[in-house]
Amino acid sequence: MSAAEAAVEAARLRFRPILMTSFAFILGMLPLAFASGAGAGARVSLGIAVVAGMLASTGLAVLFVPAFFTVLQRISNRKKTKPASEAV
Repeated sequence: MSAAEAAVEAARLRFRPILMTSFAFILGMLPLAFASGAGAGARVSLGIAVVAGMLASTGLAVLFVPAFFTVLQRISNRKKTKPASEAV
């Protein structure tokens, strides 16, 4: 299987577990993001930062990690297939 096919298959297999874990954590942080009462300003800002960060990291994990793997594999394969006269 090529690196691109392997990345697509891995992304397909890991999509649901990544989303389940991320959304469980995000939903657990929502009470912090909607806090009220004494010290709510600090809790709300922390909660919003954590929720936004998790949303961003989930997107990165789902989209960019397989693509980055494919790019690194292609670079690695090109270095391995260079003739000895070109290698410095």
